[in-house]
Amino acid sequence: MARAATTTDAFNAIAEPRRRQILDALGAAERPVNDLVDRLGMAQPQVSKHLRVLREAGVVDVRDHGRQRFYRLNGQALKPIHDWVKGYEQLWSERYERLDDVLEDLKAHEQGVDDGDQQ
Repeated sequence: MARAATTTDAFNAIAEPRRRQILDALGAAERPVNDLVDRLGMAQPQVSKHLRVLREAGVVDVRDHGRQRFYRLNGQALKPIHDWVKGYEQLWSERYERLDDVLEDLKAHEQGVDDGDQQ
């Protein structure tokens, strides 16, 4: 069962894996609760509790249409997460480039050894 959020920021809201699944489901289009229940295989009360946390954090918006409530992703609320992760992008890129260099060196060394064995 979902615990109540201790804060209402986006980081806390997406910390729970089921909430991230809900966000993934809402990424393409707004959906009613029952559609999320069917897609995620969760009980309706669980989905509603997760949606409440996401709504309180501003990560999802809700629209009433008749008796149904439609939920949609509020991408702007995820911007602080994007900005935080982006700070690591340069570090990761540099490390991958260094790893590529190491792999190229290993391949060159391996080819040199293979060439030496054939002579």
